[in-house]
Amino acid sequence: MICKRFLIFGFLLLSSVAFFAQSERIEYLPTFDKNRIHYGFYLGVNELDFKLNLRESNIPNADIIVESATGFNVGLIADLRLHKNLNLRFEPGLMSNSKKIIFNHLKQSSVPQDSIREIGSTYLRVPLVLKFSTDRYKNMRPYVLGGLSYNYNFSSNEKNQDDNSSGEFRMKTSNFMYEVGVGVDFYLYFFKFSPSIRGVFALNNEIKYDDDPNSKWTAPVNYMGTRGVFLNLSFE
Repeated sequence: MICKRFLIFGFLLLSSVAFFAQSERIEYLPTFDKNRIHYGFYLGVNELDFKLNLRESNIPNADIIVESATGFNVGLIADLRLHKNLNLRFEPGLMSNSKKIIFNHLKQSSVPQDSIREIGSTYLRVPLVLKFSTDRYKNMRPYVLGGLSYNYNFSSNEKNQDDNSSGEFRMKTSNFMYEVGVGVDFYLYFFKFSPSIRGVFALNNEIKYDDDPNSKWTAPVNYMGTRGVFLNLSFE
């Protein structure tokens, strides 16, 4: 539901600004795209959860679900023009989010807290992104993008000696993700405004398994990786 609201809001935002850009007769920032390098920053919101794959284990009727939540993104932009329609972008920033993992097979536990883990994550993201743009039309320019990122999870607890038996859910500190998205550059009087919608997907397994190989929390999990949607607003 949240993801659908993201997409609807993003579509309405792109449509409204596109209407404004096309209605303007004056072409703003006519030489902007001739710069070899330019800089900027972005703000945004995200809706993230985990993709879970379970495996056969000695935990009967293992059932785990994830409740997604909304977080925020903020970062800087360094853009290198490789070609008139191709740019390489370096977009380091922070991504913060909090999710809830529910272990339904533990709901009958004598300790109710055993069935729920709150996962707060703050990532330092270091993405390299290729941006493929169309030719400019008046004050707008649609584009698609794709790239890879290294993500350092400050909240991973990977080196914590306690695990789920002590109430601590652990994840890996270093992770890799890929992202794909679409957006539009809008050329305004003083700057370029670029809203984009992106999908983000983990490449590696992010879970840190409990010390007990038969842990009722982590033994059923074969793979757990971040996935979600970004709505970014860039100012360059």
